[in-house]
Amino acid sequence: MSAGDRKEIKVGILGATGTVGQRFIQLLSSHPYFKIHALGASSRSAGQQYGKITKWKLNTPIPENIKSMIVQECKPTSGGFSECGVVFSGLDADVAGEIEEAFRSAELIIFSNSKNYRRDPLCPLIVPLVNPSHLSIIPHQKKSLGLEKGYIVTNANCSTTGLVVPLAALEKAFGPLETVMVTTLQAISGAGYPGVSSLDILDNVVPHISGEEEKIEWETNKILGGLNSNNESFNLHSDEKENLKPINVSATTTRVPVIDGHTGVVNVKFNSSRPKPSIEEIEKAFREFKCEAQELNVPSAPEQAIVVHDLPDRPQPRLDRDLHNGACVSVGRIRPCPVFDVKFVCLIDNVRLGAATSSIMNAEIAVEKGLIV
Repeated sequence: MSAGDRKEIKVGILGATGTVGQRFIQLLSSHPYFKIHALGASSRSAGQQYGKITKWKLNTPIPENIKSMIVQECKPTSGGFSECGVVFSGLDADVAGEIEEAFRSAELIIFSNSKNYRRDPLCPLIVPLVNPSHLSIIPHQKKSLGLEKGYIVTNANCSTTGLVVPLAALEKAFGPLETVMVTTLQAISGAGYPGVSSLDILDNVVPHISGEEEKIEWETNKILGGLNSNNESFNLHSDEKENLKPINVSATTTRVPVIDGHTGVVNVKFNSSRPKPSIEEIEKAFREFKCEAQELNVPSAPEQAIVVHDLPDRPQPRLDRDLHNGACVSVGRIRPCPVFDVKFVCLIDNVRLGAATSSIMNAEIAVEKGLIV
């Protein structure tokens, strides 16, 4: 069934006034079947028109039909949320946990950009270009919690997403990876609004982002791992039958004076039990990488999951973050590494594929799999 033939599915947005919430609105306002039905924000904003209380920061105007919508409190009984087929959450982590659980308990489906349930053993942590097969744990999540319909799906940290897509391409072509080292150069939009003080970020690089390194190091193995045969638990990239061990991941995260677009400088060592691929073979694996989102032809899937850049000074955030509507990962500077096996630079639009686009694409895949009706 084509996207245009699908029936309308009403959606809600939690944290609608924030950085990620604004991206949800921008992307969903022209979606072929997801239709914005309810907006949620803090009690300070509740009861007011969206256009009057939102500090809109995107380069396109607030959609006309959204301006006059009344913002609701983030409660499952508020303002039409109970009528939504799916609710997208762009809430800050300090409030997301209880609110998302309340929505799930009210038999609503939550696709979350927050970190709160990424480590939950019942919740899939999905990068839509890598591991939508993890949606298979949803029946077990519902059964374990005594729910008929409600469940939570999370997407990854924005920098993790930019890293695991090329790693997945390498594993698909050449087998297990042994060690990965990544240094990120992360945009200020990743800190939300108002974000990083200008006195801290202008003319500067901040070599610490609280909690980010641990997220990348842990999330990578859950995403690249599998489900057990009963679809009831995650293997965290460890499988005795395949003699797989968790990937050794070491991350250093920094904040740089870029508005949108997280860059990663990556070094990879392959499993020593297999022949080491050539740089030409690695480039080919990146260019030819295909994912399930593309095979299902969901509306937000990019034509290319990985765009390989041949110029020696690419990818660059300002020049490449908009490729494929911000839904792909750019890779360049692919070259031998004298310490590991290969090194390269990757780039992701952190507020689209790294946040809102991932949640939307995850939900589109869930629609195709019959998990949202």
